[in-house]
Amino acid sequence: MGSVAVEKIVKVFGSRAHRVRALDGVSISIADGEFVALVGPSGCGKTTTLRIIAGLESPDEGTVRVADRIVNDLPPKDRDVAMVFQNYALYPHMTVYKNLAFGLTMRGVARAEIDQKVITVAEMLGVTPLLNRRPHTLSGGEQQRVALGRAIVREPQAFLLDEPLSNLDATLRTQLRSELKALHQRLGATVIHVTHDQEEAMTLGDRLVVMNRGVVHQCGTPMEVYSRPANRFVATFIGRPAMSVLRGRVEIDNGRTAFRCPGGVHIEFPRTSSGDLHAPSDKDVLLGVRAEHIRPMGIDTDSSGGMASIPVTVTLVEPMGDRTYIHAATESGDTLVARTGAYDATRPGDRLRFALDTTAIHLFSSDRDEVRLGGPAIP
Repeated sequence: MGSVAVEKIVKVFGSRAHRVRALDGVSISIADGEFVALVGPSGCGKTTTLRIIAGLESPDEGTVRVADRIVNDLPPKDRDVAMVFQNYALYPHMTVYKNLAFGLTMRGVARAEIDQKVITVAEMLGVTPLLNRRPHTLSGGEQQRVALGRAIVREPQAFLLDEPLSNLDATLRTQLRSELKALHQRLGATVIHVTHDQEEAMTLGDRLVVMNRGVVHQCGTPMEVYSRPANRFVATFIGRPAMSVLRGRVEIDNGRTAFRCPGGVHIEFPRTSSGDLHAPSDKDVLLGVRAEHIRPMGIDTDSSGGMASIPVTVTLVEPMGDRTYIHAATESGDTLVARTGAYDATRPGDRLRFALDTTAIHLFSSDRDEVRLGGPAIP
């Protein structure tokens, strides 16, 4: 297997009258054997990045390297990478065996070696009973296994997966996600996986690359990205439900840092966290907090134990089986989401107080970039 890197990639689509900058200086480095998930909303540039690595698109600027070799001018067949597409792209007139063997056959590999590799991969993926069947007789999960097998049998420098699980139902997607992670651990392969599903990205990736509007916003391990998001976009995209955000101002009085928002809400930060905050006094900022760090209380309950409380009105209750999410509106019109236990009697319209764990809050600037100003350390 080999490393993969893209350096300052720019890609522009469209005519001179209407040009779209799909990638704007994207740089990503993937180590040998690493599983990296490119994640972001539709149109963020993640699939374009993958297609440029594969050679299916050409960058307008920048460099693509595979195993430390510049491949910008090489056709896809000479880059030694294997791509698995969202729609599987199996040959409908060929059996599963011939689909798996096709790439090796085109390379002139000996028949005995093809047989050995196909049988080995088929056993690994559990598709041995399907070898004489054609794609139209297979389920979605079986077709996806065959598509993965066709890539694995080539033993490429890197695997490029373009939303390979998105066409599957929720149960099968979860099952194949586990199988894909186990397969990566067994092969030690270099994998670049594109997905818009942040839960899938966090489950599979050794590192996440969070993209939006053709720009990389953050690279890091799943816990780094979740616990210390670089900006508001990352904070609200990674994590389910999204991080709640309040608008207000920072005040510093006698060395103590506090956040004040409309409605008379005053949240004082503990000294242990205030040293990590770089928000200027008397400036508008955004305060972020995740659902697991918010505790619902009765409307007449005072805050205590390092918690600061905010009066809210419940707007939505989401029972999830093992937990419940309570959505509520503050007096200033912002929305907070709290996570509680499996059984919760709260109903829309109820008046509550939400207690925020002040050791687990994040601050972001209120300018266009909305960068992180500080917050808790990684657990």
